[in-house]
Amino acid sequence: MFPLLKIALLLLTTLNLVNCNGQAPDKQYNKLSNDFDKSLPFYYHMPTNLSANDTSPGYKQHGQKILLTGTVYARDGKTPVPDVILYYYHTNSEGVYATKESEQRNMPKNKLGQTHGYIRGWLKTDKHGKYSIYTVKPETYPSRDEPAHVHVSLKDNNMKEPYYIDDFVFDDDPRLTSRRRIEMENRGGSGVIRFVRKGSLLIGERNIILGLNIPNYPKKKENQLHSGKHIGEDMISFTPFHAYGPDKGTKTCPICKYGWFHGILYFVGDNPNWEDIRKWLVFLDQESEQRQTYLKVYFVYGNSSNYNKDIRMQELETLGTQLELNTTALTFVPSFTDKNSDIHLNEINPKVENTFLLFKRSNIIDKYINFKPTQENFKIIKQRLDETANDYFKLSKAKQK
Repeated sequence: MFPLLKIALLLLTTLNLVNCNGQAPDKQYNKLSNDFDKSLPFYYHMPTNLSANDTSPGYKQHGQKILLTGTVYARDGKTPVPDVILYYYHTNSEGVYATKESEQRNMPKNKLGQTHGYIRGWLKTDKHGKYSIYTVKPETYPSRDEPAHVHVSLKDNNMKEPYYIDDFVFDDDPRLTSRRRIEMENRGGSGVIRFVRKGSLLIGERNIILGLNIPNYPKKKENQLHSGKHIGEDMISFTPFHAYGPDKGTKTCPICKYGWFHGILYFVGDNPNWEDIRKWLVFLDQESEQRQTYLKVYFVYGNSSNYNKDIRMQELETLGTQLELNTTALTFVPSFTDKNSDIHLNEINPKVENTFLLFKRSNIIDKYINFKPTQENFKIIKQRLDETANDYFKLSKAKQK
């Protein structure tokens, strides 16, 4: 039997969960159940049979109803993983980890006043790696200036113990500042939720990448060639110069202005292959025209050799005119280490021939390095765009009521 002090330490360090209640302990404590100190919070009162869909007890209370859904993938970001157990908990619509003895999932407070409350639950991903949580949108803590969030940890077969991943946080939360976004650990990928509205329900997708940014996670030998953020992480906003396309003559962030549906960022650095660049741009422009508002394509040139802004602007404008590009934007930065544009935050390798980052809702869904403009590779990009355009894809960004 674990002593209560050890349980508190486990909550604080191993799962990084309980110190997030942000509330002063009550003067009166609920009586601990007999089995509270026999198991970690992840397993406390966990049901025997788990489903890929769960409705929290909070769904019945007053507040904005939300659906949190997505797919759990292996480390490649593409292979769905079944039978992964997810555990979540969050505050109610007043920002409190409330207890309610009449609820089966209720966790009583310990003598420090700490608890996960009763708005909590478990899921097990289905054969396609899918999960869905119906719950009420939580509020931030009364005593702290923290973004509202949903805690989540998971157990997969590659790790002996459960581990926490980044909280679900909400893109429209004013407390979720740019600085906070940059400082995120991205454990399991980005936890930023961008809601769409379907009737009265807000729907937010988050795909989880097993092992991503998890210390001591068993990893297969990976390709040492690196360029760009990982699949599952968010693109970081940056402001290139626009030489050709709809925002010509401006410095506009592709992610901020056009990141809602699908996007492709095609980066070329210090080793441009102009014959291949032309082939790629023609294909990408045709694909963007076909998909209309649902795909925006950006060419981002970052060659640091003999950089001159005016010359670079003219070179790309001439290229766009020669190829008769209709929808693709041709942009540039002084180099991929440039800090004025913030391009350096996206970790693009200037030495590779090219880097392709495909994103949806600003989240990276695929990545290719040194990708040749062949019919087979054109087909790969088409298929990836098709398979990531699910039932929620074309829904508009939710406007908060």
